[in-house]
Amino acid sequence: MRVRLAYGEVGLAIEVDSARTTVVEPVHHEPASDPVEGLRRALREPVAGPPLRDRIRRGQTVAISACDGTRPQPRQLMIPAVLSELEDVVDLADVVVLVATGTHRRNSDAELRSMFGDEIVDTVRIVNHDARDRSQLAWMGVHGDGVPVWLNREWVDADVRITTGFVEPHFFAGFSGGPKLVAPGLAGLDTVLVLHDAARIGSPQATWGVTHGNPVHDDVRAIAEATGVTFALDVVLNRDQNIVAAFGGDLLPMHAAACAAAKQMAMRPVTTPFDVVVTTNSGYPLDQNLYQAVKGMSAAHQIVRPGGTIVCAAECRDGFPDHGSYRSVLSSAESPQALLDQISRRTETTPDQWQVQIQARIQSTSRVVMRTGYLSDADLAAAHLEQTTDISATVADSLAAAGPAARLCILPEGPQTIPYVT
Repeated sequence: MRVRLAYGEVGLAIEVDSARTTVVEPVHHEPASDPVEGLRRALREPVAGPPLRDRIRRGQTVAISACDGTRPQPRQLMIPAVLSELEDVVDLADVVVLVATGTHRRNSDAELRSMFGDEIVDTVRIVNHDARDRSQLAWMGVHGDGVPVWLNREWVDADVRITTGFVEPHFFAGFSGGPKLVAPGLAGLDTVLVLHDAARIGSPQATWGVTHGNPVHDDVRAIAEATGVTFALDVVLNRDQNIVAAFGGDLLPMHAAACAAAKQMAMRPVTTPFDVVVTTNSGYPLDQNLYQAVKGMSAAHQIVRPGGTIVCAAECRDGFPDHGSYRSVLSSAESPQALLDQISRRTETTPDQWQVQIQARIQSTSRVVMRTGYLSDADLAAAHLEQTTDISATVADSLAAAGPAARLCILPEGPQTIPYVT
């Protein structure tokens, strides 16, 4: 049985025993027949509240928040749709697009042109948010469960604040999009560190598909609500990263509607755990580095038996990456359990420890084998991971070691499908 995995930009094919294999994919949804019209309708016929154009006045300044380059947001469609609604009311000189990097690196000019298109880059001011640059940040007080909130100053100072994003299940925030385009997307480092501390990340409710009662999302939502969003626009994508549906309006009811649609598309039940699970990180641009690939591991971890094997295919063309603290934190202890113990003892959050905490939790109960194109065996060994150049052979060996009744599950699209055991 031949199965194609989402990997980089071209994919990867593996051969497995069909008699022992279950393939779990997102429910297929055809793309919107006219995505531009769908976006226009979301802006003019919102889920809640008045249309975008009714919320703006001549002479106002506008800030638009958009995802960074590690996310497959269809910015080339979404940003022009928003700008079209602002036409004749707001001067383009008074508009700024803020790339909601969170703590990720800034995007280069070439990346911005790939993300937004040349016309947007050449006509609209685009600014990469920098969580570590205090001069970019404004103090907004303490919100949620004791979170000190610093937000991008250009966002705070704008008369009109518009979030744009896409919604899919998120491995510790419940769902992406919506309020995440404010914090952590446009938040200062101190804010991000509290939102991602060991207690919040360690909560059983900080997981796929859970928003209310999830300590991470509860605080993210509280920050966005307290600091104000004028209008929010989110889309739900299919496995080909095409727009299926668009949602606009008041932030929280809009996001709730988009989450309901994403949950129906992306979360799939299985009856029992599996001995071996093959996963991906949904291909490019989501599998650019090992940090992001933890999401693919986490999707597999939902349905692998304790002591089972996870094989994760992620190209990792951007390495670990080298920026940030993920690599140094990941290699700072001799085992995944030692990492968990180390993180639980900390009184202050280290940048990127949240990703390491989740990865270590997975590795403390599962063997994890990677298939990458850019990381060496030594690189992965320092991260307590194994590497394979032949997923088919690794799967066959793992099933043989698990016994004649062992079963395999494949998640070809990785965290675009979140399985759960009923």
